[in-house]
Amino acid sequence: MKKNLLILGGTTEATALCHSLSAAGIGGTVSFAGRVKRPVRQPLPQRVGGFGGVAGLERYLTDHAISHAIDATHPFAAQMSANAVAACEAAGVPLIALTRPAWQAGPGDEWTHVPDIAGAVAALDRPAVRVMLAVGRMHLAEFAPNPQHFYLLRLIDRPDAPLPFADCQIVQDRGPFSIAGDLALMRAQRIDLVVSKNSGGTGAYAKIIAARQLGLPVVMIDRPALPARREAHSVDEVLAWLAHSGTDRGV
Repeated sequence: MKKNLLILGGTTEATALCHSLSAAGIGGTVSFAGRVKRPVRQPLPQRVGGFGGVAGLERYLTDHAISHAIDATHPFAAQMSANAVAACEAAGVPLIALTRPAWQAGPGDEWTHVPDIAGAVAALDRPAVRVMLAVGRMHLAEFAPNPQHFYLLRLIDRPDAPLPFADCQIVQDRGPFSIAGDLALMRAQRIDLVVSKNSGGTGAYAKIIAARQLGLPVVMIDRPALPARREAHSVDEVLAWLAHSGTDRGV
């Protein structure tokens, strides 16, 4: 069966997968949510934007004769991942998620776990400190209840709306980041505390290592719960699944 893939992208893992698929001569389309103005170019055809919920994604799968779907979105793109599970089940399209193992606290780490963004906001209800706020551009306004802190914001794109912080600095950059670079950045900005999503993987892990080496506490936002689905943790695992899933019509 000729394969025609839909890759839900937006991560470094998705980019690596697309290069491997292109090299193997496997066709498909990579889809971006559109939250980043200039996504990394891919060797496969690209589309940008949502699908219109579960029904819209199911219709896309059917109309474009998608044979397999791969969810390589960010671990916190919970709605998209849930929609993918439901739409693929309804359309009878095999689905696998290319996921990053979550980070685990190790010796020297001082983590406070919170369940979500609201938990991180609550954790910052404290006297003023200098915070590296690594939660992405979409959630910055939710931290408005704590304007007493200095916020260091590292973003791919500058925010579209005014920020609710009296004292902040934006650093525009795109990962992967280095330990030496993050150590230098935190020292230069005199950071006291890091707030981070548990994104997993290696591209953004440097700040966690830097915080450990500097003895800084981390407010770690745990991953959202997702529906049960088939998962892989490497591009090779996905390729192996594709090679043996020609008649596997399920999630």
